[in-house]
Amino acid sequence: MDKPKLLEFPKIFDPRGNLTFLQSPQQVPFVIKRVFWTYDVPGGEMRGGHAYKTQQEIIVALSGSFDVQIMLSNGYTQKFSLNRSYYGLYLPAGTWRHMENFSTNALGLHLSSTEYLEQDYIRDLDQYLNYKQ
Repeated sequence: MDKPKLLEFPKIFDPRGNLTFLQSPQQVPFVIKRVFWTYDVPGGEMRGGHAYKTQQEIIVALSGSFDVQIMLSNGYTQKFSLNRSYYGLYLPAGTWRHMENFSTNALGLHLSSTEYLEQDYIRDLDQYLNYKQ
């Protein structure tokens, strides 16, 4: 996969409560090397505001909702609203993103293809735009 894409994960409906699962490589197009989550984001705050040079990522709203804004190659942005735990947003390497509009008690799960490497981050938008050219 070479562009951001909304993925739908399997849903098992049960009167006792529903279940969704992920398996690699069926639902996750990379080997998961790191998992982290974002939570307790104060109203009006933004998370992210960076890109990764090599890391691929899937973001899932396990609870609540938030928006993920990505920058497209033409300089425009595209918004993905995550609000169902059976959808995940796949972000290939080189995708600038930030998350905003967090609902109360929003919980975001992040599945990453690499371990944490500070040198993989691009945190400056101008540097990112130069990198993409």
